[in-house]
Amino acid sequence: MNAKYLKRGGYVAAALTVVLLFVFALQEKPVSVETAKVTKGDLIVSVEEDGKTRVKEVYKISAPIAGRIDRSLLDVGDEVMHGKTVVATINPLTTPFMNARTKAEALANVGTAQAAITLAEAQLASAKAEHKLARSEFQRAQRLNRTKTISDAQLERVEIDVTLMAAKVQSAQAQITQRQSDLQSAKARLIEPQLALDPERSEELAVRMISPINGVVLSLAVESEQTIRSGDLLVELGDPSDIEVVVDLLSTEAVKIKQGAKATLVDWGGKTLQATVRRIDPAGFTKVSALGIEEQRVNTILDLNAPATQLGHGFHLRAAIEIWHGQNVLRVPMTALFREGNDWATFKIVDGTAQLQKITIGAFNQDMAEVIAGLKNGDTVIQFPGDTVAHGTVVVAE
Repeated sequence: MNAKYLKRGGYVAAALTVVLLFVFALQEKPVSVETAKVTKGDLIVSVEEDGKTRVKEVYKISAPIAGRIDRSLLDVGDEVMHGKTVVATINPLTTPFMNARTKAEALANVGTAQAAITLAEAQLASAKAEHKLARSEFQRAQRLNRTKTISDAQLERVEIDVTLMAAKVQSAQAQITQRQSDLQSAKARLIEPQLALDPERSEELAVRMISPINGVVLSLAVESEQTIRSGDLLVELGDPSDIEVVVDLLSTEAVKIKQGAKATLVDWGGKTLQATVRRIDPAGFTKVSALGIEEQRVNTILDLNAPATQLGHGFHLRAAIEIWHGQNVLRVPMTALFREGNDWATFKIVDGTAQLQKITIGAFNQDMAEVIAGLKNGDTVIQFPGDTVAHGTVVVAE
């Protein structure tokens, strides 16, 4: 009897075990998920873009005259002193070498000038002779006038002739002076380059460009000796301790920024720096992106809140400029959000299951979003929900 009951009990236990195993196999296994809490705190929305540093006041020194500049004695980074440091020395241009034709023409001009002097001297001799004759005629006329042989009018005409002849002599002398100057000019054209043979004379004629500020050399447009034109850029000077940051933003982003907004500077090789927006330029410019798309950009100028001696002119960095700052707002991670039709949604964990929850969000950045409606402080949401998570899915936090 006991063996019979034991046998039946074994059958019942085996059946119950099979049923339990079948139920367990049919039961939904929990999906392992990452979770996050809905919290309250500060939320900052910013615009991020690459920027670069620049000296606020860059002095560009240009050549006031054409000439030949000496090799620069300065290097980029060298210090300069106001009113003392010579940043460039410009020498006069040397006379160009003449070819056979040019030299022959110059020699012919010298011969022409010499002949003109000879002609002018002959004209002077003729004028002097005429003047001498006129004076003799005047003396005779005076004697005849005293005896009333000729009238006073005739005497006056003779006197005028003397004056005219004297003026003719002066004109001839002036002609000689002029022709002599022409000769000197013609001979000057025959002068070959000699400035290099006369360094003292070159030193007298040199024009020295003196630094207008205390600062350093930012760049050298001309390093070696060469011929320059008037207005050519020679050197750029500036004070690297007085720098600003310029960030070119899309015009659609620049309109969201206000003067005085806070900014954070990173990715420049040092610790994070704080800055303040000083100016948003009133005019934009067109810039072609890496994808070949024309974009309208606007320069935004930032001032550093504290000096950064490691930064210099033209250094690259990345700027995050604040456009909105919310305090003690309800926040949810952006990694927990997805689109459900035209709405934002998330999966909220309720009693171990994922519940689809549509929400309304306000401002957001790449990390967090402001919750306007749909969630409350302390709610647990699923981050990075995949295809394995749906409404009602049993989940377990990792």
